[in-house]
Amino acid sequence: MAIALALAAGGSCSKSENKAEKPAPAPEPSASVAAPLVTRGPRVYVSNEDSNDISIIDSATNTVAATVFVGKRPRGIRLAPDGKTLYVALSGSPKAPPGARDAGPPPADRRADGIAAVDVATLAVVRILPSGRDPESFDLTPDGKFMYVSNEESAQASLLDLTSWRVIKTIALDEEPEGVAVKPAGDFVYVTSEASNKVFAIATSDNEVKATIETGPRPRGVVFTPDGATGFITEEQGASITVVDAKAHKARTQIKLDAAARPMGTAMSADGKAVYVTTGRGKTVVYIDTAASRVTQTVEDVGVRPWGIGVTPGGRKLYTANGPSNDVSVIDVAAAKVEARIPVGSLPWGIAIAK
Repeated sequence: MAIALALAAGGSCSKSENKAEKPAPAPEPSASVAAPLVTRGPRVYVSNEDSNDISIIDSATNTVAATVFVGKRPRGIRLAPDGKTLYVALSGSPKAPPGARDAGPPPADRRADGIAAVDVATLAVVRILPSGRDPESFDLTPDGKFMYVSNEESAQASLLDLTSWRVIKTIALDEEPEGVAVKPAGDFVYVTSEASNKVFAIATSDNEVKATIETGPRPRGVVFTPDGATGFITEEQGASITVVDAKAHKARTQIKLDAAARPMGTAMSADGKAVYVTTGRGKTVVYIDTAASRVTQTVEDVGVRPWGIGVTPGGRKLYTANGPSNDVSVIDVAAAKVEARIPVGSLPWGIAIAK
């Protein structure tokens, strides 16, 4: 099952502007599934950066149940707290390795920037939300009313009001912001800066940066324990993970991994006892004991450059997006083994799993 839509995206705000950014027009409502998609297990949503679509996996059968076109370069992907809307970050910026922007990459298509809002019931893209320039990752407040978006090219974060569908503020950060995570209580949001080796702690009460946390080289992802007391920050080029006191916004310790590891995506177990981390070119997933801040298990040969990762509601399975091999790995958590590889679209990037 597949859906193809022609999309248009909104513009972006400058660093200094706090004016509301208008939403793009909604796509034509004619494109939707003929009948509701039925899956036996929780759905696993996968963003495929090169094929401009998302794959929907039935976790009971580990098969692709549907494919939905969303727009250019889908990367960050999350479900709304109520589970009714799937949000996907789209970008009109051409792909480029670190530092390549200085060498004059092809021109960007700013019309393609935005956040696709997908109706979970119909699998129709119902709206393209404004996002600021080159959105990569984002997270929502627990009430589902606001979204914080990292804008990699413009060194800022955009705050999107999901009631009015407008960007209501931009927050100046350092170069190449990427990972975004809102604390469980919704009082702070952390945004990583790959190029400056920092994480910014932004208070959601006034949307001002309250603290800056120094990290290892190239921080990527952030995840918090359910009580919001501790944060874990992956550092790709440092082969390390910084553990943060998320109340004081200060680094507590650093976990060193194997030298080949390139820590990327994170997922937290429902009970808060374990963090699961993909290691990119290290081809593994590591389990971290959150209380002891140490690695307790390593799953070998997960795939080619696993990045995005998610855990099923019951905690039995992990799913990883393995970009270069165009597939998703399914890991049996208890056995710490890959039990299946599922072909998806081209260059899978992110994972979101329904509750």
